[in-house]
Amino acid sequence: MTPRLDAIGLIVSDMAASLAFYRRLGLELPAEADGAPHAEAVLPNGTRVLWDTEETVRSFDPGWTRPEAGERLGLAFRCDDAAEVDSLYADLLAAGHQGHMKPWDAVWGQRYAVVLDPDGMGVSLFADAS
Repeated sequence: MTPRLDAIGLIVSDMAASLAFYRRLGLELPAEADGAPHAEAVLPNGTRVLWDTEETVRSFDPGWTRPEAGERLGLAFRCDDAAEVDSLYADLLAAGHQGHMKPWDAVWGQRYAVVLDPDGMGVSLFADAS
């Protein structure tokens, strides 16, 4: 038997703020999840994205502390085209989220941008440049 990646877990300080951000990126999450200690979304390929509040993690790992610096995980959302990268980036900034790298044409042939989620994690938006 070969293990397979089934889920990507995020530890968040504010569940409602985090879920609102990821809803804007197209993930389907019920409104009642905003007040829950744990939430999940199933992606079209079957992989799950999991959210747990810091309090939930401390309930089973009392010594857990929020990392001081440096990202340990990066999420990237494919857009249909370069215009959608620009539009989605602008939409997220208009909704109050912080941009990290405004859209640019990357040397590897993609339109690329990075916006920060409510916990300060960089989330990439990209599409093929042509």
